[in-house]
Amino acid sequence: MGKFAVKAVKTGIKFNLKAGNGEIIATSEIYSSKDAMDNGIASVRKNAPIANLEDQTVEGFATAKNPKFEVYTDKAGEFRFRLKARNGQIIAVSEGYKTKTSCLNGIESVRKNAPEAEVITEE
Repeated sequence: MGKFAVKAVKTGIKFNLKAGNGEIIATSEIYSSKDAMDNGIASVRKNAPIANLEDQTVEGFATAKNPKFEVYTDKAGEFRFRLKARNGQIIAVSEGYKTKTSCLNGIESVRKNAPEAEVITEE
């Protein structure tokens, strides 16, 4: 079972969505308040299962409607995804993956874990 691991940082509060094995599968922005972060978690829970997939690594890709997962390559050539809410705001991002298959598996893990993930606090 996945977990939203909440952590205070110097400039606010953020969460990592962790899979059942403890691996971080998505990270939030840094929020200025707990209420804003709680809204971010609720948005990930709501949008991840229904989000479309937009593969920006394919030439001439079709633009998907929000909410969506955008798959792209970073400057280091690794595959990453970002989850955008219905309003187009980025609500979670991934780490870099060596292969597109691993990145797509990360998206599936977010879809599977986010809706029922408990919220825990990390030091």
